[in-house]
Amino acid sequence: MPENHEHDSGADESTERIHTGPDQRSSHPETEAEQTTRIPPVPASGEGTRQNPHPESDTERTEQIAALPTDFHGFPIGETQAIPQVDAGPAAPVPPQPTADRRKRGLVRAGIAAGAAVGVLALLYLGDLVFTSGTVPRGTVVAGVDIGGLEPAAAEEELRSELGPNLDEPVQLRVADRSATIDPNAVGLEVDWAATVEEAGDQPLNPFTRLASLFTTREVAPVSHGDREHLVQALEQVRPQLDRQPVEGTIRFEGAEPVAVSPVTGQSIDVQRATDAVLAHWVEDGPVRVPFTEQPVRTTEQGVQRALREIARPAVQAPVTVRGEGKDVVLAPEAIAAALRFEPGAEGGLKATVDVPSVVGAVEPQLADTIKPGKDAQVVIEGGHPVVKPSEDGIGVNWDKSFARLLDVLRSSQDRSVQAVYEHQPATFTTEEAEQLGIKEVVGEFTTGGFEPASGVNIRRVAEQVNGAIVKPGETFSLNGHTGPRGIPQGYVESGIIQDGRPGRAVGGGISQFATTLYNASYFAGMQDVEHKAHSYYISRYPEGREATVFQSPSGASVIDVKFKNVSHSGILITTHWTPSSITVKLWGTKQFEVTSQTGERTNHTPPREKVVPPGEPCSPSKGAPGFTVTDTRTIKDLTTGEVRTETQRTRYNPQPIIHCGAPPGGGPPAAPPA
Repeated sequence: MPENHEHDSGADESTERIHTGPDQRSSHPETEAEQTTRIPPVPASGEGTRQNPHPESDTERTEQIAALPTDFHGFPIGETQAIPQVDAGPAAPVPPQPTADRRKRGLVRAGIAAGAAVGVLALLYLGDLVFTSGTVPRGTVVAGVDIGGLEPAAAEEELRSELGPNLDEPVQLRVADRSATIDPNAVGLEVDWAATVEEAGDQPLNPFTRLASLFTTREVAPVSHGDREHLVQALEQVRPQLDRQPVEGTIRFEGAEPVAVSPVTGQSIDVQRATDAVLAHWVEDGPVRVPFTEQPVRTTEQGVQRALREIARPAVQAPVTVRGEGKDVVLAPEAIAAALRFEPGAEGGLKATVDVPSVVGAVEPQLADTIKPGKDAQVVIEGGHPVVKPSEDGIGVNWDKSFARLLDVLRSSQDRSVQAVYEHQPATFTTEEAEQLGIKEVVGEFTTGGFEPASGVNIRRVAEQVNGAIVKPGETFSLNGHTGPRGIPQGYVESGIIQDGRPGRAVGGGISQFATTLYNASYFAGMQDVEHKAHSYYISRYPEGREATVFQSPSGASVIDVKFKNVSHSGILITTHWTPSSITVKLWGTKQFEVTSQTGERTNHTPPREKVVPPGEPCSPSKGAPGFTVTDTRTIKDLTTGEVRTETQRTRYNPQPIIHCGAPPGGGPPAAPPA
């Protein structure tokens, strides 16, 4: 039956239904009869494939070929219908299809090409292997110097030439933002050139490695040697320049303006690892990065900013009113700032506290007329006899209670006031306590003299500080402890001392004369000697074997002291009396001991040595004195029990050197010591 026409590029095609062969069987046999194949129409006049000028006649030349009956497998049963041969004219060109021979010939040609390429590469590899045999691998770099492709001897020379001139320069060390230098020669640092080249190795046999070396470099560290012990010592010496102490965040004030101080972690160099780093990298350009251990801090930047925002700024936003009895005073923002303290708190923040004494210093003078200070009892000498001056209780402010809520008030912007809490304040040393001490007579005294004016100033000052001191039964008196630091701020001046076995000068000189006087007064009062030390050589104005020196460090700490313990039943009052030529110390109490002293003969005499002090050095000429040993025996009788005991102490005095102060002008003999 006729089919509908289809249009392709404007041309109609004639089609016929033909039987589908076994290889084209449908998966649906029941529809096989409807399968068709289109056969292009050909002109009957032999005009080739030219377009039919009468397309409308094509439809009349289309015929349908009925499908043949098929068996169960879809093959045709019976005869098949032949399609009449039609002269189709010249056939359209068909692309040539590859044949098995052609494919085989292509594979052979490809194999030959690949083999040729491999052969060329092999020849290149062998040539490169021969050409570079015995040289340093390509791409080898030592401390920035390329020695690849050089023979070992040439490589060594190249390294010496490029690196050698700089090896005497200081080695730069760096830890974060800190730096230092060490002398390479002082620690024996040197490069083993041959070992360095040997470390680079031989040319690799792996062709891929050799190929990669054309485009890449390989760093080889110089082989270095050094005196490890000296290197460790050098690193310890520069540690202060490289280490950094951790700094906790805090808040400081500029006047009344709070300023945040950011926390800074600390760093401490690892000396052993640093030693390895120096040995490995000291030849390279740039500083050696020294390994270090970080020392953490407890505060954070966020915590500091939080404290600044929530505590510091509100605290100084306005003054605080302190309400006293009948009088209100002001704690100014500047005083608040001076009293605020910050320390690391929880979760990286800051904990604020108030320094109460600082606040008291700002407020107490303003409330002075609302306070009645108490008075302790005193024992004074009037008319040559001890007299008790009675104590008085007072009214004062309990500052701790008054400022207990101050920190909360400082956080507030509303009620910024605190109430001063007043309390009754009894005397710390009452009239009754003073009377019970039984201080009524002199129990020991001593006087020395012969000091120079500058020493006299210091002796007078220390006498003023000690005068009126009371030592209760069982207590120990310390001269250094009672006076505290003896420097210029305390009223002391420069005067003579003994330094390194010869005369010198220092602030507070001459105090040893007061110490000797005090020691002897306590000696004859029967007090227990807790601590004293004799001078290194004998001073003629003091009793042999019964004298003492004292000394403090520059910070005021006690080094050599005079201490005695009150072993009597009564209290001891110390009084002093100074004149331009003498100092007297008296101990008052109730006489309980009778004391005598016996000084032995000098023994073990040692002649003095001569010593010349070079010109320009401080010097005090001295005629010197021999050294000797002496013993002193104290006999103590307890008048209440009749018990008698003796104490013997042995003192060794060094010879005082004969001091010559350099040579006089003109090269004459050294200046003679004074006669």
